Amino acid sequence: MNNISPQLQNQIAQFQQVQQQLQAVSTQKLQMEAQKKEVERTSAELAKATGDVYKSSGSLLIKVDDKEKLKADLEESLETLEVRIKGLERQEKTLRDKYESLQDAINKAVGQEEE
Repeated sequence: MNNISPQLQNQIAQFQQVQQQLQAVSTQKLQMEAQKKEVERTSAELAKATGDVYKSSGSLLIKVDDKEKLKADLEESLETLEVRIKGLERQEKTLRDKYESLQDAINKAVGQEEE
């Protein structure tokens, strides 16, 4: 087992790289999903709001004069987040498939080297 073939070393390196990429994509997806939920909550609160509405801009709260424009901006943000999440899901699936494929190849190669 001490003499690992260069091919197996390469597969292990690829496996570790894919594992890191998969973790990064999964983290990004979770962040985007959290942002999406926040936008959905904000949109729901805006729909219920009567009277003045404020939005934050940095550390300031700014009075919103046009609630419909704010609503449209929130809907646009929601659509953008949904597109990004779908893209990350596709990327995650591709990486997961590659991860599993490399894992199988490594397990087979290790099994053959032990014989």
